Amino acid sequence: MTYLITGGAGFIGSHVAEALLQRGERVLVIDNFNDYYDPAIKRGNAARLGNYENLKLIEGDIRDLALLERLFADEAISHVAHLAAMPGVRASVAQVRLYMDVNLTGSMNLLETSKTNGVKQFVLASTSSVYGKTEVLPFIESDSADRPLAAYPASKRAAELLAHTYHNLVNMNVTVLRFFNVYGPAGRPDMMPWKLMDATQSGDVIKLFNDGDIHRDWTYISDTVGGVLAALDKPLGYQVINLGCGAPISLSDFVEIIEEYAGRTINKLSVPTPPSDPPITYCDNSKARELLGFAPTVSTRDGLWRTWEWYREFQGI
Repeated sequence: MTYLITGGAGFIGSHVAEALLQRGERVLVIDNFNDYYDPAIKRGNAARLGNYENLKLIEGDIRDLALLERLFADEAISHVAHLAAMPGVRASVAQVRLYMDVNLTGSMNLLETSKTNGVKQFVLASTSSVYGKTEVLPFIESDSADRPLAAYPASKRAAELLAHTYHNLVNMNVTVLRFFNVYGPAGRPDMMPWKLMDATQSGDVIKLFNDGDIHRDWTYISDTVGGVLAALDKPLGYQVINLGCGAPISLSDFVEIIEEYAGRTINKLSVPTPPSDPPITYCDNSKARELLGFAPTVSTRDGLWRTWEWYREFQGI
């Protein structure tokens, strides 16, 4: 079998690719190494994967349909983990066209080439952001999720719906995974864990929405990867499945844990929560437990300690 990982040099993608390589699978990684954050970080992830013989790296863009058609024709791809995307809720507010082009058109290209080439299982990465400011807590897959707050979740929800079309028309196996605030070693520098850890060293001021009184359901990378691999291994027709820890904590508590590990106080400034951001993310993961055997094991405190230890080594502190 051959696994295609889109966005495979990114944070989640590189961890998924490495887990597949470690169990002996043949893995193709496609990534365009864009500059949403420092491409050198993604280059480093790709270099780490390059230690495995069963890896093939393709530098390219999922919007390039001709490239995808050649790739699928040449490589006998059996499984797709579609993790490539333009990420970031707030960044999407002023870049609607780009986010829809990458996240929806790119997904359409992959679904179309997967259909043509008989892919056995297609896993589509989505986001807890599709729930918006829902009053249904914890977030559950039966929620209509039809009130996105920004272009990023709107593009992801649109891709979910498009994927169902392919299941309906050609019986494609598609599992949509709604990720919840994934963090861990080799994470993205634009996300809160890395920004806070940087701030313990630089002294820069960090803006906290609503004085830190917002809640997020942080999910450690190894738990997320386990869920992705389970979804790749188990075709289920068409399913939308939450993939999160199920234990949200306040941003203020999250900050205090990092301050404790760093032994330093972070300079903080309270600002209003922007309209693009919900007050809470909170995962009902019972469906993932039932269908995928998902069982997250890493607490936020433990996960942040592992992330802090990686950050210290990465930065040479």
